[in-house]
Formats: sequence, structure tokens, C-alpha cells
Amino acid sequence: MPTEIQKYNAVQKGENKLICQKLEAIIAKEMSKADSKVWHRHPVWFLEGNPVVGYSVLKDSVQLLFWSGQSFVDTELQPEGSFKAAQMRYVTVKDIKVTVLRSWLKQAKRIQWDYKNIVKNKGKLVKIQNGS
Repeated sequence: MPTEIQKYNAVQKGENKLICQKLEAIIAKEMSKADSKVWHRHPVWFLEGNPVVGYSVLKDSVQLLFWSGQSFVDTELQPEGSFKAAQMRYVTVKDIKVTVLRSWLKQAKRIQWDYKNIVKNKGKLVKIQNGS
């Protein structure tokens, strides 16, 4: 695990810290070929420079965000923002359904919208064919 993600998790308090640690452990294992770093002050995993999954501590929960999550099938994720992102929020570590999370991570590898080139594409998202 990158030191910057360790530092991010280490400064969290109570249940949020436990949630972050569990999310990081599962994401790191399932996304072992992804690059990870703290990006815009939150842990994020990238495939070929494209952000796919990350989490952040909010006031009342920990938000798990999938940049292409609105395109996933059979999901409890809630739309977030004006593009293709979707989220899940966790209040306790027991809220994390490991099997479901692994399913989302598998979909995140296959289903990707090109956020990396959104500026080059003049604000338009393009679906990446055969995502990594």
C-alpha cells in the first residue's frame, strides 16, 4: 500500500478508520494491477491513468465512489454527480458487503468511461472499449 494511503487511513477516527482500512485491503487485492495514490486528497485507484474507484471520509460516513458505477449492472450504487459516477456510503464497517464490493470492483475493471481524456474530449465522456 502506498505510504500516502496509509497516512490517509491513519488519521481517520473510530469507525471511519476501520471502514477505510477494510476498503483499502479489498480494493488493493482486487485491483492489484491498478496504480493507486491520494488524488484530490482521497485514495483513488487508476487503470491506465483513468480513475476507477476511490473512497473519502465525509462528515457522517465514508463514501466509496466508482467513476463508471452508473453503468454497472444489478447494483445498489447511487448516482453521484453529473457524469457516470455512482457511490455507496458506509457508516459502520459491518455495512461493507465484501461479495458485493468484489463484484463492483470486477465491473470497474471491465466497464470504464474515459475520465482521463475528458478535457481533450471537450467535456464529453467516451466509453472505453474492452476496459482493462
